[in-house]
Amino acid sequence: MSCRGATISPAEVREALRDVYDPCCADRGISIVDMGVVEDVRVVGAHVEVDLVLTTGWCPFVASMSSAIPDRLHEVDGVETVDVRAVWDPVWTQDRLSDSAREKLSLPLERLIPYREQRIAQQKGA
Repeated sequence: MSCRGATISPAEVREALRDVYDPCCADRGISIVDMGVVEDVRVVGAHVEVDLVLTTGWCPFVASMSSAIPDRLHEVDGVETVDVRAVWDPVWTQDRLSDSAREKLSLPLERLIPYREQRIAQQKGA
């Protein structure tokens, strides 16, 4: 519930967006901020605008993020209206991932080795 007269900064908006997850990464606890999809945040009075860089041009989750972002931001004092838009420049790359997201998305070598050994065994048996 927002409170008239309260002001919010873009940094506070970004912090609140750490509670919003891209559905493809929610199970790993990676927020849209850590995914690097939040390109820009602008605050004009009680109005917030959020620009998202999609991970792919056919991202099926843009619709859910377009409702999850306003839902979360309307809980923040000082926010009355929210607009979310997809932008295509810059292009999203893995370089935009936070260190935390990169770590959560990596698969350690010791977990990969059994998959490799299983595949080699299957190829020898074929």
